Amino acid sequence: MSSYMTAAEAADALGISRATLYAYVSRGLLSSVPAAEGRQNRYSAAEVRRLARRKADGKRAGKVAQKVLDWGVPVLESSITLIAGGKLHYRGQDAVELARHATLEDVAALLWECAPRRIAQAPAAPIATAQWAAWLKLWSAHTPLERALVLLPSAAAQMPRVWAQGRDAQIDTGALLMRLLAAAMISAAPSNEPLHRQLAQAWGVKSRAQAELLRAALVLCADHELNASTFTVRCITSTGTHLFGAATGGLAALAGPRHGGEIVRVAALFDEAARAGDLHRYLAERLAPDERGVAARLSGFGHPLYPEGDPRARLLLDQLAQRAGTRSPMDDIDALAQAVAETTGARPTVDFALTAIERVLDLPRGAAFTLFAVGRVTGWIAHALEQTADGRLIRPRARYVGELGIAG
Repeated sequence: MSSYMTAAEAADALGISRATLYAYVSRGLLSSVPAAEGRQNRYSAAEVRRLARRKADGKRAGKVAQKVLDWGVPVLESSITLIAGGKLHYRGQDAVELARHATLEDVAALLWECAPRRIAQAPAAPIATAQWAAWLKLWSAHTPLERALVLLPSAAAQMPRVWAQGRDAQIDTGALLMRLLAAAMISAAPSNEPLHRQLAQAWGVKSRAQAELLRAALVLCADHELNASTFTVRCITSTGTHLFGAATGGLAALAGPRHGGEIVRVAALFDEAARAGDLHRYLAERLAPDERGVAARLSGFGHPLYPEGDPRARLLLDQLAQRAGTRSPMDDIDALAQAVAETTGARPTVDFALTAIERVLDLPRGAAFTLFAVGRVTGWIAHALEQTADGRLIRPRARYVGELGIAG
């Protein structure tokens, strides 16, 4: 595919006349370059497509502006992740296919647009081993999330280059952030070993096939466009703060029960379903409308961006079924998913799959959330790098709907 368009192609893509196209160029909305042969100019195909998307969004904005922050029209431009046609892509590559072989470090290099060796060779954190061990001991009784929320800011205070804005410095900081977040959440010393192996060792996973499942889960959690935590990270980054500060804010957002904290609700659903004598009757009672006529929503099922089912969950559940032990709760989990599909048509989300991995592999409590957070920080860093390069402060306006003051 050519990276340039003729005037006729550009005008057709934008749905405008050539005269309007030339006006766009004069107003700085598009740029043109002389053709190698002939007198006609050429127009960047990427610029034309971007402007066409803006125009399409603008036509819809009058009707859906109130939905912009609720699965509505795009609010930021990004070249990191695409969710379309029931698929997830990281910089143009199918994330599900990446999950079959790539490590989280490989995906980080892809998302951060750097060589894999830059991440592998990033310097160690300037924190004494004894000091880190003391911090872990102090917070040993707390949840992985609580440890990370405390230890990331503490670690940032020890890093003289944490405020450095150069790209190389930020890549180094990003690599440290990935490793320190994992180390805090699994209560271990920071290591340059692949993160899925670190998690497997911390959780006592000895099977190589099961460790590979953890690797795939991390890859599929790496990014998901402008979800609440990622948008939070971009907002914080736009103020000029460092990666550790932005990631700490992202963690706080991720913990909410309508985001990564959905995993806790899925775990409760598993427990309730396991106690139910009749699964279909349980679902009928659970989904019955309340006195207001509002039906309950089942956590872990139905994703607005994947009407035909979350492809991340599909791959992870397929791989989990292949790696489940003979006495695992995999049959019960499959039965629940099948019953929900028959009752509502909804399919499992990645939250369901991560919780299933925790149950079937008998991982420590909180492992599903740890997988989510350790994977997602790579995407946060990519978005922070992109936002820093953009350089603008994210500052939307509110539509005021309150009382107006009375002029005196």
